[in-house]
Amino acid sequence: MSPTATPQTHAASNAHRPTIWPGLVLTAAIALVALGLGHLWPLIGGPVIGIVLGIAIRNLRAPTAMFQPGIRVAGKQVLQWSIIALGLNLSLHQVLRTGASSLGVTMVTITAAFVSAALLGKLLGIPSKLKTLIGIGTAICGGSAIAAATPIIQSDEHETAFAISTIFLFNVVAVLLFPALGHLMHLSAHGFGLWAGTAINDTSSVVAAGYTYGKAAGDYATIVKLTRATLIIPVCLVLAAIEIRRHHKHNRSDFSLRRIFPWFILWFVVASALRSSGVVPDSWGPVIHAGAEFMIVMALTAIGLSSDLRRMLSTGVRPILLGLGVWAAVALSSLGMQLLMGQL
Repeated sequence: MSPTATPQTHAASNAHRPTIWPGLVLTAAIALVALGLGHLWPLIGGPVIGIVLGIAIRNLRAPTAMFQPGIRVAGKQVLQWSIIALGLNLSLHQVLRTGASSLGVTMVTITAAFVSAALLGKLLGIPSKLKTLIGIGTAICGGSAIAAATPIIQSDEHETAFAISTIFLFNVVAVLLFPALGHLMHLSAHGFGLWAGTAINDTSSVVAAGYTYGKAAGDYATIVKLTRATLIIPVCLVLAAIEIRRHHKHNRSDFSLRRIFPWFILWFVVASALRSSGVVPDSWGPVIHAGAEFMIVMALTAIGLSSDLRRMLSTGVRPILLGLGVWAAVALSSLGMQLLMGQL
């Protein structure tokens, strides 16, 4: 407390500090409803129902500012906790084996994303920085990758908002569409997990689509997606090197490896190692999985509550067409590679 501050002013500042609890309680309450409905309609699943309920509430009667801090925490931190909890149900051998086996398909889809973004973006007349942001968001991990790339290429707020809105629109579509398409194509749990993990943009949407398809598909999709997310580091290093060369700069003070590293993936591996070592008993598995499932539904509900459909659709048709084209290139290249490799 400063020398001039009084207990009253200190208490007043604490009273005006935003709290996360109203948003967390609201999100948890909606998630409980979604989870119950998901058990009634397992083909749709709790995560999908959660995001749909969240979107409906957000666009019919948006939660006030009081709820926003908790909704943000639920959409990001709670999602990361759920993924770490999932690691407690997976052996380290399974994580490493799945990550290594999916790397070939992942590299092909990342290449498809950047090539299609460059070609289609040029055809549509999309500015260079916006093309880069949509490409990296589709290739790696949605909004997280865009946030990491923004200070490197020094895009303005308008371009960043366009890219995030475009990517987010297709995240929502993927959660609703991919499980149905997977069943239509009669994909195995392994095939769907690899497809979702390599072709859906954001981690939350991958987890939701995967576990809607089934537990085995969800486990596989999560590991594949986390392997893909670690590639944000080399991709951002390449972007930084390109920018340094382009502007003849020898020091990029705005680039931080610590800032872009997805630390929750490291804790996921630690959790998996604890399971493999026997520290976490097998008997805890059902309880841990139930807790992780609730946190996933809660995170997807929060993302739905943050989804302003009018704003997403107002970004303009050209960025949306670019996002659609890049997303289609990634999805089709993933299926094509699996077909060539006999993994479907």
